[in-house]
Amino acid sequence: MSTALVIQNDPTDDLRRLGEWLTEAGLELAVLRPYAGDELPETLDDYQALIVLGGDQSAYPDVAGTPGAPWFPALEGLLRKAVRHRVPTLGVCLGGQLLAAAHGGLVERSTSGPEIGPGLVGKRDAADTDPLFKRVPLLPDVVQWHHDEITELPLSATLLAASSRFAHQAFRIGDRAWGLQFHIECDAEMVADWTRDGADDLAELGYDAEAVVLAVAEILPDVEEVWQPFATRFAALAQGTLPDADVPRTLPLLGH
Repeated sequence: MSTALVIQNDPTDDLRRLGEWLTEAGLELAVLRPYAGDELPETLDDYQALIVLGGDQSAYPDVAGTPGAPWFPALEGLLRKAVRHRVPTLGVCLGGQLLAAAHGGLVERSTSGPEIGPGLVGKRDAADTDPLFKRVPLLPDVVQWHHDEITELPLSATLLAASSRFAHQAFRIGDRAWGLQFHIECDAEMVADWTRDGADDLAELGYDAEAVVLAVAEILPDVEEVWQPFATRFAALAQGTLPDADVPRTLPLLGH
C-alpha cells in the first residue's frame, strides 16, 4: 500500500475530513507531529506522497531571524526534495506557504487583513490542464483562515487559482507539488475550536464567532463535493492509479 507522510504543524489543525477522503481512496497515512517532538525524516524514500498541514505559525522568520517553528528549515528541505524527486505533494494553508517559501517565493503578513470563513476562489487558465484542478469547478467553495499571504510565487510556480483579495490561492511547482492557501480539511468542529482560541482577535476584527461557524457548516457539503474528488485524484497519483490521460509528464525541476 502507498503511504503519504503527513506533517501536522499544529495540534489544532489535523487531517480531519481530508484524512478520511484519502484513506477511503486507499492511501495510508503516516502522521508526524513535530510540535510534540516527532523528528522529520531526512528523505522521503519510504513514502509515496507528502502532505503538509496548516498551523498558527508564520512561514517566514521573525525579526530576529528565528524560523516560525524550529522544524521549518528541515521541513522546507523535505519540500524541496519532494519537488526534485517528483513525490506527489500537497501543502494546505501554512503548508502551501512553506512550499512557496522553500522554492524562493515570498510570504508576508497580509496588508489587507485576514481572510476568515467561507469563500470562493476562481480557477486560472492553467488549471484547465492541471491533473488535479482540471475537474474542479470554475468557482469552488473553500474555507479560509489565514493572516499571512504569499505575495510572490516562486518563479517556477504555475498559478492555478486566485481571489479578488488574494492573488495566489493555489499553485503548482513542477508537475506533482500543489499549494493551497485555503483549507479543505476542516469540519465545523475544527472551525469552532479556532473561533474559541481566537475569540479576542475575532472580536477585535468585527467577526461574530458563532456566525462564522454556522456559515462554514452551511458550505461544508459543497466543499466536500469539490474537494473529495480532488483528494481522490491526489491519492490516485500517489498510488500510480491516476488515469494515463491525467498523469503529469512534465520534466522535474532541477537545481533545488
